[in-house]
Amino acid sequence: MSDSTPEYAVPALEKGLDIIELLAEEAGGLSQTEIADATGRSVGQIFRVLGVLERRGYIVRDRQSGLYSFSMMAFDLAHRHPPLRGLVTVATTPMRDLADRVQQSCNLSVLDAGRVRIIAQVESPADFGFRVRVGALFSVEMTATGAVLSTGQAVVRADAMQPGITDVVVPILDARGATIAALTVPYVATTFSAVAADDVLAEATAASGYISRLLQGDPS
Repeated sequence: MSDSTPEYAVPALEKGLDIIELLAEEAGGLSQTEIADATGRSVGQIFRVLGVLERRGYIVRDRQSGLYSFSMMAFDLAHRHPPLRGLVTVATTPMRDLADRVQQSCNLSVLDAGRVRIIAQVESPADFGFRVRVGALFSVEMTATGAVLSTGQAVVRADAMQPGITDVVVPILDARGATIAALTVPYVATTFSAVAADDVLAEATAASGYISRLLQGDPS
């Protein structure tokens, strides 16, 4: 008997997965009615499933609006998953070397449910630098990092949210040439900056190329 027959169907699990996948694609929250409509079910059919997913931490509900959103649970689980752990592990030493060479901080980001998620950070060895929190989320549309993750093209431009910061962002590629992460140097220009922004771009490009080759199994 095939596993696709009705005897092997698990309706509650299918409801839960449908809800998780739906909310993972949404930048904002959705109401119970919107979730029910989008998944082709009634509010009564998903009410208990929403409660379980919220209790287990996979989704969160805003107490004022009542809207449900995807939580950081996927981020936490992904960090236990070898591919993401491998990316951070491979990138850490080249990122530290980059920070030493340009005397600026740098961070590593991936796309997470339609937003930019910081997954690694190396602080500037200098007395100044711009730091971001690992796990922080940012807009794809409003950030240079989001542009690079979306297009795969390196970017150097003024940060839209932080005056005085120039974002130097380069893509990290997998074996197929697809952009899987972005390496960002939030460049702080001061009288103490020893490396110009154009040189930072060259150094970041070299670092991202090295990380990409390591991920592809080429340590050269």
